[in-house]
Amino acid sequence: MTTPTPFPSAGRRRMTMAALLLASTLTVMAGTVLTPVVATIRDDLGVSGTAAGLILTAHGLSLAVASPLVGWTIDRWGLRTPMVAGLLLYGIAGGAGLFTTSYPALIASRFLFGIGAAAVFAGTTVALMALFHGPERDKVAGWRSTAIGLGGVIWPLIAGALAVLSWHGPFAVYLIGIPTAVIMLLAMPDVPPAGRGAKGGGTFALLRSTPRLLLLYALSLVSSFLLYVVIVFLPQRFDQIGVDDPLVIAVITASISLAGSVSGFFYGTMRARLGYTPLLRVALALWGLALLIGAFADQPLLLALSAVSFGAGSGISVPALAMLTGETSPAAMRGQAMALSGTANFAGQFAAPVVVGPLVASTSITTGFLAAAVFTGLVLLGLAALSLDPAPAPTGSPTPEPESPSEEGAAAGSNRS
Repeated sequence: MTTPTPFPSAGRRRMTMAALLLASTLTVMAGTVLTPVVATIRDDLGVSGTAAGLILTAHGLSLAVASPLVGWTIDRWGLRTPMVAGLLLYGIAGGAGLFTTSYPALIASRFLFGIGAAAVFAGTTVALMALFHGPERDKVAGWRSTAIGLGGVIWPLIAGALAVLSWHGPFAVYLIGIPTAVIMLLAMPDVPPAGRGAKGGGTFALLRSTPRLLLLYALSLVSSFLLYVVIVFLPQRFDQIGVDDPLVIAVITASISLAGSVSGFFYGTMRARLGYTPLLRVALALWGLALLIGAFADQPLLLALSAVSFGAGSGISVPALAMLTGETSPAAMRGQAMALSGTANFAGQFAAPVVVGPLVASTSITTGFLAAAVFTGLVLLGLAALSLDPAPAPTGSPTPEPESPSEEGAAAGSNRS
């Protein structure tokens, strides 16, 4: 039986896919686009370095806190409204820095921005799960990983160019959320809310009914933890060997995203041949290799290979974990499941410098990388004994996943949005 399509035409299908891929690029630039101007903001607004650093991280706190509510909203009201509202908030609150000259107002806008980012993060993945099926889903998931990687390269470069004009300039990049919201409003098919009417639809009910998600969240936390170990300490490792040109460091850091784009492009093929669990083992092996290179290499080219190796692993782990989380969770609670994945990712980002920083300060960067490599090896050994393929739907779980959004919409009635 052929799965019915929710798209009325091939043109609408392409438009929806383009909107989802564009929105996906926005998930990685939340703080990176402002990195070049943090010091300037600190001096211009007369705040401390710690206060200036909050401009990069404040959105993460509101993202983590708001994610469960955002996920419930998606499950309750469907995809289109939360996605469009999140993109508008992303663009308006993010772009507010173009005009803001007060530090408190700037921080407030960053908190609001985090709520919008939470909706974009969860919504893009839930939309992919709802609109695409089978091998096509894997193919689009790989394209999404490529788009995320390209976003990690292109948007920071544009922001860097705008930073030459003023510290307000990079905030203009966030305005892309507004036209993306308009495109999403026009392109997103009418996907009914799978969670409306489901009983026991809270976060704790989700984790009780599907405890396997806790393992997936732990892996998401580990992946972002290790990524930020590399992002924070690899530039310092380059400085140790005499490479301190900011442009060179920026290019090398961007190579993580670029390598992820390349491996993500082939994700669909690799997923079909290997499956989820072997792919994640490959990612962990690449991360371990990257950390070992970072610990021992003393040549710039070899250290650059560390960034490439880590990025290649991330390019396949990001779609694999996203699809695993979506397929493991009950359809009626998928928005909450994906939103909690965002919380886990932020927790890993926050924990990396807090955990590894003191070790590096008391010993060396080499020791920090080695400790992270050993930790990666232990996770890999643990994963060698496990299979992460989705388990059968738990007994008594909320509404089972329909064959397609269009079938569910027909059954539920045309009055649902």
